[in-house]
Amino acid sequence: MIYTFNGKRPTIAPSAYIAPGAVIIGDVTIGADCFIGPCAVLRGDTNSIVIEAETAIEDGVIVHVGGAGASCHIGRNVTVGHGAIVHCGRLHDHASVGMGAVLSLYSEVGAYAVVAEGAVVKKGQIVPERVVVGGTPAKILRALEEKDLEFWRRSNETYLALARQYNTPGLFAEADRRACE
Repeated sequence: MIYTFNGKRPTIAPSAYIAPGAVIIGDVTIGADCFIGPCAVLRGDTNSIVIEAETAIEDGVIVHVGGAGASCHIGRNVTVGHGAIVHCGRLHDHASVGMGAVLSLYSEVGAYAVVAEGAVVKKGQIVPERVVVGGTPAKILRALEEKDLEFWRRSNETYLALARQYNTPGLFAEADRRACE
């Protein structure tokens, strides 16, 4: 469902796929060729959320921003895994967030960084570029390797292909498609 809130309606690129059951509220911008999975919640009711092109927000992800002057900017080619909670200020391009991870208020994840499954990035914590972090609280585990880049690139491409496939005319009944609007 897509909701206008306080006069702000989400802006969604026509090529983005929004799954039935996803909830998008208020000041949210979703770029081209994004995948927003079932039961994802993007709440731009108190502050803005920007999701750049070719980003995958998987099933059950919650993106919300609180705090004075806060916003959430999710870069290009980012993958956010199932059930993650994103309250961060910024996820830079090509960052990857594992399933069930938590990114707290005012935190930031660098380009090509990987937040492991179940990790907790603390309030205000900055994860540098090209590292893998994990644990509670998240700590640097190691430098990112080429095999990590390849894995996350393939994962992101899988969701972008699904977005294109789901947006194929005639794939879903028209009534199903309207349920998303």
